[in-house]
Amino acid sequence: MKRLSTALLGVLFLAGSCSKQDAKVEQPNEEQASETMIITQRSCASQEVLEEQMKADPRLATRMAEIEAFTQRTIQNRQAMRLVNGVIEIPVVVHVLWNTAGQNISDVQVQSQIDVLNEDFQNTNADRTLLPANSFQAVASKGLPVRFVLAQAPIHKFTKTNSFSSNDAVKNSKRGGDNAINPAENLNMWVCNLGQGLLGYAQFPGGSLATDGVVILYKAFGSKAKAPGGTYTTSYDLGRTATHEVGHWMNLRHIWGDDGGACSGSDLVTDTPNQGAENYGTPTYPHISCSNAPAGDMFMNYMDYTNDKAMYMFSINQKDRMMAIFTASGPRAKMGD
Repeated sequence: MKRLSTALLGVLFLAGSCSKQDAKVEQPNEEQASETMIITQRSCASQEVLEEQMKADPRLATRMAEIEAFTQRTIQNRQAMRLVNGVIEIPVVVHVLWNTAGQNISDVQVQSQIDVLNEDFQNTNADRTLLPANSFQAVASKGLPVRFVLAQAPIHKFTKTNSFSSNDAVKNSKRGGDNAINPAENLNMWVCNLGQGLLGYAQFPGGSLATDGVVILYKAFGSKAKAPGGTYTTSYDLGRTATHEVGHWMNLRHIWGDDGGACSGSDLVTDTPNQGAENYGTPTYPHISCSNAPAGDMFMNYMDYTNDKAMYMFSINQKDRMMAIFTASGPRAKMGD
């Protein structure tokens, strides 16, 4: 069994912020916004955050290009993707930053999120059977040989910060957050109150080790179905926000290629249909765009923007991308055994 460390993250690149923004967010007043904001649509500020990172670090583009070239070479040589010990174990450290009692989610809710990650990435989630007939069965992933485990008991820390943004303050003890715990060995996940309608954000391979990991809104972390006594927000209460963000952390892009609906972008995956733009809510199959009939958009993919109950699959080539970074000579190959 190979233990994965966030040293994998020593190579993470794009900080993908998942948010609800513009008219999609109802904000009664500035003082109450952090607790009463109603999130009506999933969205990510990935491209904007990436642009800021690249301005701050001109070498980031080169690192990203090198990681992508390695990924494509590995996908074409599947023998290189063989795992020596069969399963990659990913130790997770969860930091719960709370300003009010309601934000201090329970360890039971935390564990429910770990359970969801294992089901979704291993393709043992019960709702995988909802995949429409004659749609994407041939390209649906049968599961990754990964296992997420808590490296230690969740950290619960009071913060004077009422709400955080995507500026990584939550990852810094001096800025009201909490420093990463051994990021060379662990996947750090920060759970907190996020302002501006944010659901969460992730850092992709190529970025700084100090900020490696994912950040999730406390009400979108964990599963109401598994831990019904927790605190959740409607439509994002099945743990799929973390599945989406960890997908970014494992080198996946948004399924429509972040091209603003132009049908010209790419998620760098060969078996996902070209898709015009992100999908919201619970679409009806098929949803056609970019001349992708008859099956249309793969809106049930974890890397789209649909509601939690409407997403339940990765594709085979998405699995390949995620596994490539763990192979020999890959960006995460030197993580602990």
